[in-house]
Amino acid sequence: MATGSLVGNIIQDLGLDIKRLRSGRARIFTEDGSEYIGLNAEKGTLVVAKRIDREELCKQASPCSLHFQIILENPMELHRIDVEVTDINDNAPFFSKKEYNFQVSESASPGARYSLESAKDPDVAHNTIQTYKLNPTDNFKLNVVARSDGTKYIEMVLHTTLDREKQEEHRLTLTSFDGGNPQKSGSVKINVVVLDANDNAPVFSQTVYRATVPENASKGTVILRVSATDNDKGANEELMYSFSHHTDGAASLFNMDPHTGEITVIGVLDYEKAKHYEIDIEATDKGGLADTAKVLIEVTDLNDNAPVINIISLSNPIPEDSAPDTVIAIHRQGAV
Repeated sequence: MATGSLVGNIIQDLGLDIKRLRSGRARIFTEDGSEYIGLNAEKGTLVVAKRIDREELCKQASPCSLHFQIILENPMELHRIDVEVTDINDNAPFFSKKEYNFQVSESASPGARYSLESAKDPDVAHNTIQTYKLNPTDNFKLNVVARSDGTKYIEMVLHTTLDREKQEEHRLTLTSFDGGNPQKSGSVKINVVVLDANDNAPVFSQTVYRATVPENASKGTVILRVSATDNDKGANEELMYSFSHHTDGAASLFNMDPHTGEITVIGVLDYEKAKHYEIDIEATDKGGLADTAKVLIEVTDLNDNAPVINIISLSNPIPEDSAPDTVIAIHRQGAV
């Protein structure tokens, strides 16, 4: 109510008249010296002397009242007055923070609960907080729990599983509404960061890798580099490359860098001894999930051996009258 607004008529309420107010020098007495209510002795009315803030005066207490006395002299009279201050919806709900941050593992099970701070509203009764709303509700729902003392607390409940690989962060808005008319509201942002769980195995870029290498390749020669990816994040996406356990002879000729997937020559290759190698490889993440692939290495020949003729059968001596096409020797040609 504005300053000067009528609060009550003490002539009607107390059965006094204007003459008695004047002769008795009527005045208002308050124990705390507050001057919220003034007396207009000329009209016999009580008026608002200064702005009244119910929330400042009584906090959450209800009802909220002003207590004072009207004093008259000659003879002395005391009249106790109680003025109830009713609430208006002059405050909107608010949260103590602008936003709240949560970290939730993607392995969290539906039904997991996360406590939220309730909003505050200095108003009382229907003008204070009545409802809450969470948006969106694709993965989380709101649960409002009433305590025995009448207060409420709110929880954010996971109702569908999270998948970090599809969505790393969820942005929600929690809104609190009061029951006033017009209705007032206050909102707070909620950020949910989805923590990675090792739910994805590595995947090689190819199921079969092919490479060729000359038989005279020196030690340290890079043959090829394989690669795999893991959709997990952080430590769960770090991979280690290796030959499979059942790769036997190739391990003495080739090496695989566990971090880069690079395959190099470490032994002496010989086309004449082995023309190709078939190697099984693995990529393993730190959670133990793995993928396998195959590497086919072809060794190319070099002209590193002179021809050799081996005589199997020889006619010696040869008669001078031997006919054309007479077989004089049988030999086998090879290489060292």
